[in-house]
Amino acid sequence: MSHVSVTVIAPVQAKKGMEDQVRRECVALIAPSRKEEGCITYDLYESMDDPIVFVFFENWLSREHVEKHLEMPHCHRFDQRTQGMLARPEEITFLKKASSL
Repeated sequence: MSHVSVTVIAPVQAKKGMEDQVRRECVALIAPSRKEEGCITYDLYESMDDPIVFVFFENWLSREHVEKHLEMPHCHRFDQRTQGMLARPEEITFLKKASSL
């Protein structure tokens, strides 16, 4: 397993009128995800300008840990429960640190 830490940014956009339900499902991911092996931080942000936009900001020990996370039951549950509630598919961006500052 490679040991290059990974930062993940994953925006989720709810359909208008579905933001409360999507927020609940996003929040439900936090506790089990933080307990996973390799999770350093797992936080949810909400846009101050657009209440339908949520963003997961995560740090993991490796990309392999992220891949395992995406296969966890709570992630599959999120996908099932938010079906039809999202304005567009989730986007996941994998980042590595480019500077040590």
